[in-house]
Amino acid sequence: MNDETQASLSMERIYIKDLSYEAPNTPKIFLENKAPVINIQVDIQHEPVADSEGYFEVILAITVDAKNENKDAVFLVELKHAGVFLLNGIPEKEINQVLEIACPNILLPFAREAINDFVAKGGFPQLLINPINFEALYQQRHGQAAKDAKAVKH
Repeated sequence: MNDETQASLSMERIYIKDLSYEAPNTPKIFLENKAPVINIQVDIQHEPVADSEGYFEVILAITVDAKNENKDAVFLVELKHAGVFLLNGIPEKEINQVLEIACPNILLPFAREAINDFVAKGGFPQLLINPINFEALYQQRHGQAAKDAKAVKH
């Protein structure tokens, strides 16, 4: 028998934690025939679930801001799609990577579907969010943090 615990990640629950949808300039905005400029921002937050070993809540926060050429709001969607994940046997130094790369990759299809549904139900064409490279975001985020820490030391 092997005494080492095999590393594992399991998804325990996925849910919408917070959702806001606005289309303040309807119905007049529907009369425009030009595609809006869409800005998408992504953030990842995570923390251990209190009083439970190995459980973490991961929140994928996506903001979609669509404006017309006059900078008038077409629609705004702010979504926090969350999940509770159980991490077992993952080395301490790799936990942040799992929480900021693997878990958001699991959450993204659910968040993408929720945003698309609300935009479509708001009367706008389908909005398909492209795949997101969470590994690159992780490296960018933590590479910048390391540079900032190094700059503070000097």
